[in-house]
Amino acid sequence: MQGVFFRSSTVRQATELNLSGTVLNRADGTVEVVAVGEPVALETLHQWLHKGPKLAIVDQVEELPCDERMRNALPVEGFSVLRI
Repeated sequence: MQGVFFRSSTVRQATELNLSGTVLNRADGTVEVVAVGEPVALETLHQWLHKGPKLAIVDQVEELPCDERMRNALPVEGFSVLRI
């Protein structure tokens, strides 16, 4: 989804929830979010991702566990946009 500021809105939501992680647009047009933090905050972000920012149309949200390798690759603090 392009042009609805999904990545920057996700960073804002995650930052407000004190989560660490990354968000990126994948080549297939999907958005990938990897987040770590308190379970309640993660659930709040998960629920927000189902609707996204104002102009977004979210078709599906898939939740997968974050393995140790992925967790070690995340920023220690903060949330950032990755570009591929």
